[in-house]
Amino acid sequence: MARITASVYTSHVPAVGAALDLGKTQEPYWQPVFHGYDFAKQWEKENPPDVVFLVYNDHATAFSLDMIPTFAIGTGAEFMPADEGWGPRPVPKVIGHPELAAHIAQSVIQDDFDLTIVNRMDVDHGLTVPLSLMFGQPEAWPCPVIPFAVNVVQYPVPSGRRCFNLGKAIRKAVESYDEPLNVQIWGTGGMSHQLQGQRAGLINREWDNAFLDKLIDDPEAAASIPHIDYVREAGSEGIELVMWLIARGAMSDIGGGPKPTLRHRFYHVPASNTAVGHLILENH
Repeated sequence: MARITASVYTSHVPAVGAALDLGKTQEPYWQPVFHGYDFAKQWEKENPPDVVFLVYNDHATAFSLDMIPTFAIGTGAEFMPADEGWGPRPVPKVIGHPELAAHIAQSVIQDDFDLTIVNRMDVDHGLTVPLSLMFGQPEAWPCPVIPFAVNVVQYPVPSGRRCFNLGKAIRKAVESYDEPLNVQIWGTGGMSHQLQGQRAGLINREWDNAFLDKLIDDPEAAASIPHIDYVREAGSEGIELVMWLIARGAMSDIGGGPKPTLRHRFYHVPASNTAVGHLILENH
């Protein structure tokens, strides 16, 4: 049977992708950011997944305010890098896993979570930047990826508790798939940042690190954080962190198994106007 072997958490700052693509990773400003992912890239080589289930948010690329689903699963065979206004990123196309994606959709919908089935869409920096941070700049991504888009753009957005419980349903779905696949689940977005208004540029180191502490050691408390706390403490775009709770809810300890092992923790300010956070948790 398939199983979730690890969860990965990372910011998906668009400027990080631009720095990679333009060869700026060794510049003094960017070097500390990318150094924080050196462990992750080596860890991925030593623990290669068969499939990555990647939770991210679309930035008005595949969806728009005309039509934006709360939860959308990519069930297509491939997904092209999106043109976000300055051309697509020079990264490989994303190969999907339609069979596992369809199985997860079937199982999760039967568990009373409403998913939108997406057979064709382009994927923007929310998905491709995490892949670049973890896998580098290969000719092809090393495994299939299932895109899972969450609405954290147009209110109302799903609660942290709803996302956490969805993670539980995803773990159940993966574990009922009749093929011995090593699946990693990634939660992306955040950390604290605000892109507009009087508080533009807001970054809250203390709150970010407290969130990381909760995510590792007290995920139930993390799942109980109300929306207003994300907005007040982490900025208007800090709400993206609810997507990390989907990945955390899919870990074995939430279903009564042993606590996962923390393999890596990284936090850095700034990267453009965003705080960068990164964790790797391994299931036993």
